Amino acid sequence: MAKLLYQGHASLRLTTNSGKVIYVDPFAGEGYEPKADLVLITHEHYDHNDVSRVSMSPRTIIIRAADALANGSYQDFEYFGVKIKGVPAGNAKHDPKECVGYLIEIDGVKVYVAGDTDYMPYMERLGRMGIDYALLPIDGIFNMGPEEATRVANIIKPKHLIPYHMHPGTLFDMKQDMRVTYDKAMLVKPGMEIELEHE
Repeated sequence: MAKLLYQGHASLRLTTNSGKVIYVDPFAGEGYEPKADLVLITHEHYDHNDVSRVSMSPRTIIIRAADALANGSYQDFEYFGVKIKGVPAGNAKHDPKECVGYLIEIDGVKVYVAGDTDYMPYMERLGRMGIDYALLPIDGIFNMGPEEATRVANIIKPKHLIPYHMHPGTLFDMKQDMRVTYDKAMLVKPGMEIELEHE
């Protein structure tokens, strides 16, 4: 079964059934020892793109926002059976031309990693895609806050919501997390690894 390790802030590690390792927005926390097969970067802010923390091999593939949004078009990728789609992200503090989220299909499970963003019209389309897990920022300073994230979750309708990117300079903020009222929100703290289920 595929797994997701939440490392804190906006950093996470996905591991496929076959042992392929995917890091998203490396920067925070621990758990960077397994060699990366793939690294996904939503945008180039320092707290999302510290690839120096990642153990890499000569065959590690890095996909940056400029790759996922090339010539004004969102790109699709597929490596070792994992499907990746760049999707819109952004707000007043994050230029939508330089930011993406990712829709990742891993062992039949659809994971939406929003990146740094507020509500985007594209999220209406995500609501028709059968998202299993959505990770939405909730800091309310650089991105949507808990109330807007709750509203967005009700649009996307994920089977599981993992709030993340909770407060600048911290891995996790319990008080902020508890302000999200979506009925399928999960409490996932830094260092917790969960098995990804397709229901």
